[in-house]
Formats: sequence, structure tokens, C-alpha cells
Amino acid sequence: MKIRELLGKTVLDKNAFEVGKVDDVDFDPESGKITGLTLALQTNIFSKDLSGILFDDVGIIGEFIILNKEIPKKDEEKANDNAEK
Repeated sequence: MKIRELLGKTVLDKNAFEVGKVDDVDFDPESGKITGLTLALQTNIFSKDLSGILFDDVGIIGEFIILNKEIPKKDEEKANDNAEK
């Protein structure tokens, strides 16, 4: 698979919730192995946040990229932070 084939792919967490789309691919120039992915997380119509994940967290690559871990949504993180206070 070529790197350009990964760009723009939809990324799902292990529960099949959409996390974002692949915006960039990080790789080791010496070995040529992919080390991580940068995801574009849509925050609203006009803006996006970027988030990085390790390539070790990728479970399956096909029509979608499925991670082998759960990624909490920003709203859930804020709710958890507020609940802890």
C-alpha cells in the first residue's frame, strides 16, 4: 500500500465510532516503516483539530482504518474532567 492511499481514509476506533480522517503519515526514513498517523478531527464546519496516533494502534487497514483501541470524544473528555472537579 502506498502512503497516498492512506491519506483521507476514515479512521474508526475499536467500537466503530468515527475518529477522523488521515491527514499525514509519519515514517522512519531509514527503515521506511510507518510510525504514526496524524488525524484530522472535524470540530465544526470551518475548523479541525489534529491528533497523532502510533501506527501500533492500527488494527486493520481496508476501506476504513480500524484502531485496536477506543478514542474518547472531546465532549466525553470535557464531561469526565468536569465530573472529577
